[in-house]
Amino acid sequence: MHVDSATSPAKVFKLDTTWHSSSTQTFARIVHYLRQRLVGKTIANAAAIDDNSVFGKVGTSGKEVEAALKGKKVISAGSQGKYFWITFDKPPHLVMHFGMTGWVHINGERTAYANYYKKMKESDIAQWPPKFWKFHLTTDDKNDPVQVAFTDARRFGRVRLVDCPGDSIRQHSPLVENGPDPVVDKDVFTEQYLRDKMKGRHVPVKAFLLDQAMISGIGNWVADETLYQAKLHPEQYSDTFSDAEIKRLHEAIRYVCQLAVDKLGDSDQFPDHWLFKHRWGKGDKGAPTELPNGEKIAFITVGGRTSCYAPGVQKKTGAVVSGAKEEPVVDKGGAGKKSKAVKKEPKEEDDEEEEEAVEEKKPKRSRKQAAAPIKEEAEEPEDKPKAAPKKEAVVEEGRRRSTRLRK
Repeated sequence: MHVDSATSPAKVFKLDTTWHSSSTQTFARIVHYLRQRLVGKTIANAAAIDDNSVFGKVGTSGKEVEAALKGKKVISAGSQGKYFWITFDKPPHLVMHFGMTGWVHINGERTAYANYYKKMKESDIAQWPPKFWKFHLTTDDKNDPVQVAFTDARRFGRVRLVDCPGDSIRQHSPLVENGPDPVVDKDVFTEQYLRDKMKGRHVPVKAFLLDQAMISGIGNWVADETLYQAKLHPEQYSDTFSDAEIKRLHEAIRYVCQLAVDKLGDSDQFPDHWLFKHRWGKGDKGAPTELPNGEKIAFITVGGRTSCYAPGVQKKTGAVVSGAKEEPVVDKGGAGKKSKAVKKEPKEEDDEEEEEAVEEKKPKRSRKQAAAPIKEEAEEPEDKPKAAPKKEAVVEEGRRRSTRLRK
């Protein structure tokens, strides 16, 4: 869900200090604050550290970012899918991605949602620049200068410089590789577009929805919610659905994404009948096992990726990927059956976290592999979505995944 117009509603995201997910709602919330406090102002001072992950992995450095910020007038702020940007009166411009723990702070503002601050000490909240900062800036306002900082504890976020005209930033990498936005790009994200893309691939529909090259900004919880609303099984192959089913899916994507925007991303205002309100706390005593309408909740796992769905509603109407492991939710006592929307801290791992965390885990090598010379290959840009093949007959375990809104 791309957001760029100053009149576009901001989407609010509830966060935790230890993790959060890179989602459309996350970036749109930050863009909302950047427009309120930073756009139209001139940056007097800036500082950036040299971080080989946050800056280096996307071809820039702290010194280059620092130089790009100083003396620039901020013209606009916007977001698309997993990315957000700040454009200046002259290039290069900033395009950023949060990864797992990135965030933008404005001194004196609580830019994050309430849960972000619950586990923090007041002294940490008040500290400036904040812990784990990668760059921070100060505007030239004499009476009330604005101070902004990008932080990232786990360093999976990315800050890059894009040298292009500011008003055409979406036509340049990494934004151009992303698919259409369901809310803003209505003229592109049509029912026909969705039908053509789904018929042109042979992957589970959940995997299709998470592919940022197909649709920009859909993450795990949004994909599960749209499939529930459309009554489609998450592991059914994308090219096996009827035109009527694809029509339902298109309507569901538009409905879920638009409502999330209209409610400013505040999950407390999401409808109680949404799967989102009842999916959290998997395995916990008292966690919901049914939706308010009596439908059972279950989880299904393929290739390490978990989907929440309602088997009684989302029935198979075509071929389904093999090897799927279904996990019905068992009532462990307490208030675990039908429930009102449960306000719990979600424990379910996010798909994007799994993907990002791969960087931390080095695969073990056998003695034979260790003895063999290592062939160096050019590293592809980390955040660039892979081009979609015309047909695929296997589950894409390495596909790009976006994320979900968390309470």
